[in-house]
Amino acid sequence: MSRVSYNDLLEAGAHFGHLKSKWNPKMAPYIFMEARGIHIIDLNKTVAKIDEAANAMKQVAKSGKKILFVATKKQAKDIVADAATRVNMPFITERWPGGMLTNFATVRKSVKKMTGFEKMATDGTFENISKKERLQITRQKAKMEKFLGSIIDLSRLPAALFIVDINKEHIAVAEAKKLNIPTFAITDTNTDPTQVDFAIPANDDATKSIALIVETMSKAIEEGLAERKMDKEAEKDREDEGTAEEAGIQVEYVGAEEDDDDSKPNKTTTEIKKPGGARKRTTTSKKPS
Repeated sequence: MSRVSYNDLLEAGAHFGHLKSKWNPKMAPYIFMEARGIHIIDLNKTVAKIDEAANAMKQVAKSGKKILFVATKKQAKDIVADAATRVNMPFITERWPGGMLTNFATVRKSVKKMTGFEKMATDGTFENISKKERLQITRQKAKMEKFLGSIIDLSRLPAALFIVDINKEHIAVAEAKKLNIPTFAITDTNTDPTQVDFAIPANDDATKSIALIVETMSKAIEEGLAERKMDKEAEKDREDEGTAEEAGIQVEYVGAEEDDDDSKPNKTTTEIKKPGGARKRTTTSKKPS
């Protein structure tokens, strides 16, 4: 069963492309028709591409790696920020920091510097510096938080990128391509879908269209994280069982020894096996109440 229906995409306006004069010929396989000078996207192919992208994204999340969401256009900022925060993934909704991926070590230094400013505000260092220095640090910290605050937990390169509007985020696409990082993207009729690994042909300007697709991707990530948690719990249970077996201690409850005479107490025998084959057998009696 598809993760999103044809009618849902239709109601969200995901089928509306750009003017014919602005189209990219490489989007031809995903265009259904032209109406009043506007290209109409084939939503049947959109449904298939969403399922393909969601399944791949689910596997990335299941592996425990991070997916970086990128959307700096006004219509997508809040939608992407909310969805990424909900699944605990990093995101960029302000200007893309040049070299974010290709010069990741330098970006990490900036993030550490920002966390150092936060520490200064709490450990009393601010009280020992002048008012002018305090004001400069506060302004610098606010600026860094605006651009880097959402990637503070990104300690290594992301395993994948999800992008809204690859024309606007062409630098992010180029950096990811250079480092062979898989890219997922909403591609409108004015974009080149061959620039990304998982292209989702849809309207990347309509708020409802963006929200529907981003929500579907975030649900796929949630599924992957849930499966990862279940696998880790199952693995932990197996390790606990293996530890008990290595210790050579096993408790067997043989059960109650029945006796036809009601006047005799019921007896429960517990057999404990120890390493070397030695056994200890204990019998307890309990008078009927």
